Amino acid sequence: MQPANKNSGRINLDPDNAEEGLAQLVMTVIELLRQIVERHAMRRVEGGNLTDQQIEDLGIALMNLEEKMEELKQVFGLDAEDLNIDLGPLGRLM
Repeated sequence: MQPANKNSGRINLDPDNAEEGLAQLVMTVIELLRQIVERHAMRRVEGGNLTDQQIEDLGIALMNLEEKMEELKQVFGLDAEDLNIDLGPLGRLM
């Protein structure tokens, strides 16, 4: 499956290829949430109130999540730039 609209930064809303645009949109939302969770986790680590075991567990969970995202991008034929959609006057998403 090819990306919805390769390198344009926009979601493809063509009815004949709606599933590709939907996959791109869903993956973009998941990637955005993953980045938010990662930033929050880093703030908690930097806050100094986690045990060494909690930091280790958090690191492993984040690595596993990133690996799964890479697998899903391959399944849907997307790359990181495909998930950085153009929001028009607001600029790029990520």
